[in-house]
This record gives sequence, C-alpha cells and structure tokens, in this order.
Amino acid sequence: MNQPTPKPGSRQWRGVIREYASRLDVTDATPIVTLGEGGTPLLPAPALGRRTGADVWVKFEGMNPTGSFKDRGMTMAVTKAVERGAEVVICASTGNTSASAAAYAAHAGITAAVLVPEGKVAMGKLSQAVAHGARIIQLQGTFDDCLDIARELADVHPVHLVNSVNNDRIEGQKTAAFEVVEVLGDAPDFHFVPVGNAGNYTAYTRGYREDIQAGNATRMPRMFGFQAAGSAPIVRGEPVRDPETIASAIRIGNPASWELALSARDETDGYFGAIADERILEAQRILSAEVGIFVEPASAISVAGLLERAEAGQVPAGARVVLTVTGHGLKDPQWAVRRADGTEEQPVVVPVDTAQVASLLGLGA
Repeated sequence: MNQPTPKPGSRQWRGVIREYASRLDVTDATPIVTLGEGGTPLLPAPALGRRTGADVWVKFEGMNPTGSFKDRGMTMAVTKAVERGAEVVICASTGNTSASAAAYAAHAGITAAVLVPEGKVAMGKLSQAVAHGARIIQLQGTFDDCLDIARELADVHPVHLVNSVNNDRIEGQKTAAFEVVEVLGDAPDFHFVPVGNAGNYTAYTRGYREDIQAGNATRMPRMFGFQAAGSAPIVRGEPVRDPETIASAIRIGNPASWELALSARDETDGYFGAIADERILEAQRILSAEVGIFVEPASAISVAGLLERAEAGQVPAGARVVLTVTGHGLKDPQWAVRRADGTEEQPVVVPVDTAQVASLLGLGA
C-alpha cells in the first residue's frame, strides 16, 4: 500500500518494520502489516532510583497498540505470514499474544485462531481477541498444552504459527533494544525483564548485540529475568507441570525459548530469579503510586526483581538500569484494587456537601 507523503517538517512513527527495515528481513515488496507499534516511551523513574541508588528507566511497552510488547513481534510474524501466502495464523496464549494476533490478523484481512487455557486468561485480554474476531478455543489444560497442539496443527495444516518459537517474533521484539540505545546513547548496565516464554529476554540480547556490531552501543547490559515463584521452571531447572501465579501473562511451565534464553544469560553474564506473588503486587503498587505507570502484575515483576537485587547488593550505586514493563494495567485490573489482606479498596461515599469533601481531603475549614 502506498504511504502518503508527509508534510514538510512533519514526522509520524511508522511502526517497527518501516523504522528498522534495514535491520529486518523485509524488502520493498514485503506487504507490511502494522498498527503503528513500537516507539514506546522510555521514562525516568527517580522514585525507584531513590529506593535503589541506581539510575532507573522504565520501557513502557503497555503503550503499544494492543497494550503489550507482543505487538513488536506480531507485526513481523503476521507480515511474514502474509508474504508467504498464509490465510490463517494460530497461536497459544495466556492472553496478550491472542489479543495481538487477533488485531494484526484483522488488519491483514486473514483469520486468527487462538488456543487459551480454560479459566486462566484475564478478561481484559480475552475481550480483545473476541472484539477482533478471532476464533477462540479454550482447552482444559495449561498454556503448554495449548502450545503443543498449536505446533502440531501448524505442522500438518495450512496455518502459520505466530508464537515466540517463530523467529520473526524475536526479530520484531529486538527493536525495543534499538530504541533504548537511541534514547540513552548507549546500552544500560542492567536490563530487567519479566520471563514467561523467555522470548523477550532473547530478543533484547539479540538487539543489543546487533547494536554493538553496528557501532551504536559500546557494551552489552547484564540481562536479569524474573519468573513468578509458582511458575519458575528456568530458575528450578525443570518444567513446572501446573504453574500457579497471579501474574497470568507469565504463568508458563515450560518456556518455548528456554535454551535460547540460557544462551543469552551466559552471553550477558545474566541472571534468572523467582519472585513471590506478594512482592509482585507490592511492586505493582509502587510503580503506580510513585512513578505513575500502571502495569499488569506480570510486568511489575521486573520492578520487584530490581528491588530484590538491589536489596541483595547486586545493583551498584549509580548503575544505569532499564526495566521493561510488558503490559498495560488495564489488561488485568482486578489486582490493582485489592489490599494486601485480599479485600477490595472502596471509594469513600459522602453526601453532596462541600464541607465534608474538604474535611476528608484535610483542607480544613
């Protein structure tokens, strides 16, 4: 499709494929499928700096079109699927992948089929897949069961798998590292990411490596990845058959990119850790109340990981740290209104009376 000629002096972000075409597997003939993903803000977080002594920045991937980092990889996966003649894409999902695949398939005019574990997907994500017209099937099993079946179907039927086992997904996701380097002028000392299927951990490492090779960065950051304690196969060194965590986006017991992530850890002198659900929710509240960024619980694990590693003395004072927060809080908002004891926060109700409102706000007479 021909792109309109911008007015002199104007500049609109064109999506990661057009912005980084020379660094991706595309040509002038590639039918690019984009919703304007990427170009997400990298925001300073002085409140987290005061807590840790580090220079902390947050890469807010919840500002992508469907509200998560999945869009970076999905634009590439669906673009390449269309280029190869696919009319149906399929994925297994804990929620965000299904929302992204459905949106990009709809934009491309093809069908998206998504397999999700029954009762394990947040409504904010499932509703997106429904709205975008995906064919949704809930399986009475785990995400890993869904991925096994999606792979089997893609092996024997004319459907194109768009999970992170697809290298096109990793290629799209690596562009987030390019953006970090462009803003900071170099790679950070540390980069913290949530880990579910572990594709993002691999993708950032690839992106930073390519930026070093291109002369855009001088160093490889140490990549620190975090899994929920009840769903931490990489940390435990073995698959978790029935993973459990409130962080639904990373409730994965057998990561598809496990081996690639271990290689990335070794390359970057990296680290994998596990964080309890209570600490994840605490970090979600800190990020919302002190930094002003609202994320789903799975995203907040990178913040929890930073706080835990800083407490352990593993983050030197003054180190430059980037945290990727992968999904917007509106994806899974139920946890934001829960207190530590499990009850829900309720707003105070008063009559229509200015004096009472002033009193509650501590404004005096």
